[in-house]
Amino acid sequence: MNINKYAYVRVSTVDQHEDRQLIAIQRFNIPKSNIYIDKHSGKDFDREQYRRLLRKVRPGDLIYFHSIDRLGRNYGEILEQWRILTREKRVDIIVLDMPALDTTQHKDLLGTFIADLILNILSYVAHIEREKMLIRQREGIEAARLRGVQLGRKPMDMPDDFEEIVRLWRRKEITGSEAAEKCGFSRDTLYQKTKEIRAKEFEFC
Repeated sequence: MNINKYAYVRVSTVDQHEDRQLIAIQRFNIPKSNIYIDKHSGKDFDREQYRRLLRKVRPGDLIYFHSIDRLGRNYGEILEQWRILTREKRVDIIVLDMPALDTTQHKDLLGTFIADLILNILSYVAHIEREKMLIRQREGIEAARLRGVQLGRKPMDMPDDFEEIVRLWRRKEITGSEAAEKCGFSRDTLYQKTKEIRAKEFEFC
């Protein structure tokens, strides 16, 4: 039977680089056309290249992953994708940074049991670590807020002559585009700022 070798690479954002993962799989002589790369968050599995890989593989094929967290970012997703690949697609998996997760070895019942047991443990640990990271992130944001640190996008400064510009716009002496340009805003921002001011004026009526 002809066994095809594939690799799946995922980086969490378009700003990250996949070089480290690609270098690690180069020694396995995987055809470039069989390397599938996604640059998206693992929050869900709505990923184009991963879906293409699932459609491509056939029973007996082999997929390389650099690490188990490339399968997902939480315990449930990792286990579900492992089940789909090994049970439904009936492909083999090799996880490079965890040699015990190699389904090409020890294909008897005991070997399968050990691999599944290790996967459960690692997936749970990865899930707990991500939960801790999110908690630390929330705590950091709250601590910064209490220190008075302004988070998020900096509010756009209002020009000193904003009211006069809006007055000219309302009188149709200038267009909305011209008013936005004078303020240094987009038209949408100009409309939003105008609504906010009118709402405040209404509050004091």
